[in-house]
Amino acid sequence: MNAVVNPKSKQDFYVKDISLADWGRKEMAIAETEMPGLMQIRHEYAEVQPLKGARIAGSLHMTIQTAMLIDTLKALGADVRWVSCNIYSTQDHAAAAIAAA
Repeated sequence: MNAVVNPKSKQDFYVKDISLADWGRKEMAIAETEMPGLMQIRHEYAEVQPLKGARIAGSLHMTIQTAMLIDTLKALGADVRWVSCNIYSTQDHAAAAIAAA
């Protein structure tokens, strides 16, 4: 059986409320100060793009910290696909921030 794809759909994500993206980005900005190791990696390797061409898929609790990881992987050149592993632990604003990026 083949999957049916809706060609009219332009969305490549499913989040509860995309309007929470700004709040998520503000939380991510705060998290930058709480994650110095990740920020140092991003700072040192963003220009080099060591993950360019890498396709990374993940399934983890969608939190602000996970959003920071995803954002860093993308900043290092990776093509990232992500799915939340638990609807009850998902921080909707974090998911919206990543989807809107």
